[in-house]
Amino acid sequence: MGTQERDRKVYRPLRRAGLEVIPDAVPDGTMPFVAGYRAEDVAGAFSHRYDTPRLVERLNEDWYDLAVSSGLLDDRREFLVQLPQGTRTHRAALHNLHGDSAAPALWTRVRLLDHWDIMGRGAASAFLGIHAGHPGFALMALDSSVYIIASTGERGVDVFAVRHPDRSENILQYLEQVTLRDSPYVNREFKERITVWLAGRSPS
Repeated sequence: MGTQERDRKVYRPLRRAGLEVIPDAVPDGTMPFVAGYRAEDVAGAFSHRYDTPRLVERLNEDWYDLAVSSGLLDDRREFLVQLPQGTRTHRAALHNLHGDSAAPALWTRVRLLDHWDIMGRGAASAFLGIHAGHPGFALMALDSSVYIIASTGERGVDVFAVRHPDRSENILQYLEQVTLRDSPYVNREFKERITVWLAGRSPS
């Protein structure tokens, strides 16, 4: 897939949602994946049922409050968002979570513009969710100090902020287990990225 196609199919919809993509600007040493966190790692969270009045507006308000209070945004309102490779949508990624054919998502640097709608147009873009009010995304501060994940369940939306994921013993242990797992359901590229990051990380 060429640069123009990715710009047209991925970056433009994100810009309409208020996220300006900054290509090839992910900080060196950024951890490739976050999973395995526990309650003690969570720095903030909120949930809303799908029948919540003004759902998208409420989700946007609470997301921004969490992003600011947790330190997701730097002084230029920039952060990282994890996007599927190519032009594969979030919905397609959900249908192909396992198996070696599922290429891992990669971090992309973005800037939050003045007019944004993460939980509405962002989720509806198919790269930050399924449709408006049904988000699905992973975000990280440029300095890796906080990770924010949004997911949709059967009854509503859950959003969590995880502090210092690159230092969490729970997360590090989980990632180490992934690298040791000999399974056809773990993508080789995904495992290699984690292995390289673990080997190169600075001791805390």
